[in-house]
Amino acid sequence: MELGLPLFPGIKFPTSRKTVLARSSPNNLPQFSSNASSSTSISVKPPTRTVPGKPEADVVVIGSGIGGLCCGGLLARYNQDVLVLESHDLPGGAAHSFEIKGYKFDSGPSLFSGFQSRGPQANPLAQVLDALGESIPCAKYDSWMVYIPEAEFLSRIGPTEFLKDLEKYASQNAVQEWKKLLEAILPLSAAAMALPPLSIRGDLGVISTAAARYAPSLLKSFVEMGPQGAFGAPKLLRPFSEIMDSLELRDPFIRNWVDLLAFLLAGVKSNGILSAEMVYMFAEWYKPGCTLEYPLNGSGAIIDALVRGIQKFGGRISLGSHVEKIIVENGKATGVKLKGGQFIRAKMAVVSNASMWDTLNLLPKDQLPKSYIDRVKTTPQCESFMHLHLGFDAEDVREDLGIHHIVVNEWERGVDADQNVVLISVPSVLSPNLAPPGKHVLHAYTPGTEPFELWEGLDRRSAEYKKLKAERSEVMWKAVERALGSGFNRDKCEVKLVGTPLTHQRFLRRNRGTYGPAIQAGQGTFPGHSTPIPQLYCCGDSTFPGIGVPAVAASGAIVANSLVSVSQHSQLLDAIGI
Repeated sequence: MELGLPLFPGIKFPTSRKTVLARSSPNNLPQFSSNASSSTSISVKPPTRTVPGKPEADVVVIGSGIGGLCCGGLLARYNQDVLVLESHDLPGGAAHSFEIKGYKFDSGPSLFSGFQSRGPQANPLAQVLDALGESIPCAKYDSWMVYIPEAEFLSRIGPTEFLKDLEKYASQNAVQEWKKLLEAILPLSAAAMALPPLSIRGDLGVISTAAARYAPSLLKSFVEMGPQGAFGAPKLLRPFSEIMDSLELRDPFIRNWVDLLAFLLAGVKSNGILSAEMVYMFAEWYKPGCTLEYPLNGSGAIIDALVRGIQKFGGRISLGSHVEKIIVENGKATGVKLKGGQFIRAKMAVVSNASMWDTLNLLPKDQLPKSYIDRVKTTPQCESFMHLHLGFDAEDVREDLGIHHIVVNEWERGVDADQNVVLISVPSVLSPNLAPPGKHVLHAYTPGTEPFELWEGLDRRSAEYKKLKAERSEVMWKAVERALGSGFNRDKCEVKLVGTPLTHQRFLRRNRGTYGPAIQAGQGTFPGHSTPIPQLYCCGDSTFPGIGVPAVAASGAIVANSLVSVSQHSQLLDAIGI
């Protein structure tokens, strides 16, 4: 699940972090030095009173989330002059990390896999990092703790381990239905993974970079799938629940478990997620030898690697540079205006990594078709989040503590009901350097289920706000106490931070604090990356393929590919061996 950017006011972000970036005013755009590598720190030239170089670039990227950084990194790799503008003090959007009292917190995603994968079937983010010559050291693990109405157990990924859990905590019928599901969908994974996201572009050049290039592997995958799998391939573009219905899977545990997996992956249940996404996930989590991965040094290590990649190829990132308007001249996007009034020209394109609603607010309405405005305004939104960040003594909790914990209070309410599911990450279990010696760092959150309406219009300094904050965070406290055991005492925590939907709206610059578009598979599709304004493109979780780290990485790559020639695109695919 993804969040992003500094969640809490009043926190000083220390300069001891590996990636050191100075806050800039609109007239002081910091520029990275050009000699960083995957093993060295990034340094920043002291801010000056003028923009380093000309206040222009071939491509200006608004926002430094993973989608924006992947787009900027590949454009720099393609030898384009790219400038990424970030409103906040740190890059990274949903995946940034922040530090307080020696505790280094993830602000968003913490459940990862596929960083070490290479080749055509690799995770899109891994493919981008490979193109940038970067890698992320990771700790590997294969399980998480599950607290559900039926039981509490350590759930392991892999083809056989979960069957043991089903036999013990569900029923023999659940075991048979799970086997039936795996037998039906794992053959489909060859088709779902045969076309690398990095090969896709937004013009007819895709015929060369994707269709023609990978036709043999696609054909081979269909042959290997056999008649049953080949006939089932069209279902990849339909809701995953339809596959389950066609298999007549009715066991309540199986239906609930798959809904939970879908919700963790994309913020919707199995009736709203594309089958292709679920099949890809099943192939990653339930194949022989599979593992989960957590980046050493936290999710910020992902951002450090992407920033190094941008810098390595001559790209620039400017922090504290809040984009106020996208400038449209003669019907084309020609640059952006910063809050301080400075104009940054984009000679080739402007790319927005903001949400569709926030991008709309940057544009002159008289330059947009009414149909576009109406579509954005009527696109349903996922709800927001509650957060709990804690720093505490490791001696107070059980020694066998794992990194991830998932708490479901009631299946009947649905995994998308508010106050019903809590996710907990204790990354210092695998990366002890994220906390002071003998301490743990923890992030708990309700995953995109907190209604913004409860908070709308409240004064953050009011007693009413503080009261609601305490009430709505209690479900997370109880989940944490359940996961950490009786030795944990909330009053002894050295750091206690609670974030609300208003925190999201204010610090993450997310419309209504939303997680992203609530687009249901089979009822709608995520928008493409072009817009009605020539030279304006979008990437991130408001565009195809959708929500999630691999999806936003793919979206940034697709936009970057679309802005260069087919020849350049093909050369890059050759260079990284896909």
